[in-house]
Amino acid sequence: QVQLIESGGGLVQAGGSLRLSCAASERVFSTHSMGWFRQAPGLERELVAVISRSGANTYYADSVKGRFTISRDNAKNTINLQMNSLKPEDTAVYYCAATDSYYYTVEQRYNYWGQGTQVTVSS
Repeated sequence: QVQLIESGGGLVQAGGSLRLSCAASERVFSTHSMGWFRQAPGLERELVAVISRSGANTYYADSVKGRFTISRDNAKNTINLQMNSLKPEDTAVYYCAATDSYYYTVEQRYNYWGQGTQVTVSS
């Protein structure tokens, strides 16, 4: 059974930073692009950032460009999401996900999902 295990969520004040991590099995990590999605109460889930299987390509939602950085740690089969200059509107449950599709900006193409970790940014 494939598992994506997120960690690093929590409560932070506006302007602060958090780092999310997602550990995957070696098989998934080496063959899939990995992404972070988030879902705020009452809103649809949205794509936040993606890093390709090779790590050569990344994608960011406009709302997080310049503040969030996604990276891969190949030695640990882990992806990280460094979130800086956090805003109250970043408050959401953040999900790690994996896709073997070329169309890694399409949510429906994601095969595997983590259970989510809560990020709360207070004003």
